Amino acid sequence: MNPILSRNSFFVKEHVGMFKAANNFDIFNPENQEMIMTCREEKLGFFTKMLRFTDYKRMTPFNIEIKTVSGEKVLTIKRGVSFFLSTVEVFDENDNLLGKFKQKFFSIGGKFDVIDSTENILCTLKGKWTSWDFKFSKGETEFAHVSKKWAGIGKELFTSADNYMLTIDEKVTADNPMRVLILAAVMCIDMVLKE
Repeated sequence: MNPILSRNSFFVKEHVGMFKAANNFDIFNPENQEMIMTCREEKLGFFTKMLRFTDYKRMTPFNIEIKTVSGEKVLTIKRGVSFFLSTVEVFDENDNLLGKFKQKFFSIGGKFDVIDSTENILCTLKGKWTSWDFKFSKGETEFAHVSKKWAGIGKELFTSADNYMLTIDEKVTADNPMRVLILAAVMCIDMVLKE
């Protein structure tokens, strides 16, 4: 696991675009506003690009890589075509399966289970239907929290760009593979639950 993932807070900024097919984000250290990772969807096929501008956008496949600023791969997030409920796979820097996200049926506000590579549920990502607020938890234990940071009225009205603040609780140790899955899940909130 890349040591950059041992941080407890990440500011995720979506690239602004009026007519954009790919999902691209920059990930910053919120303490000094330094960009520490990039999240890019570079392997986007022609038909997928075309469908991204239709009502079928939520069904399109994606293949996203998160890399350090110097270009080292940190993780990969993949989903095939999704007709009803999404299952997203997360791979480490060596393309080993780390875990999955399985979208829950009939969840108000959005919900999916975060599962490790042996199909054990590590935690559940659940959102509130009244706001853009998500928690990673299992039972009463909260592992991380994601909130939307307002980017200003002009950006919010005329683009689909969002900014997110991810805060991972200190109880999730620096070497815990759950950190990789939590960061990957933040990228999936937008593509699976909020598009």
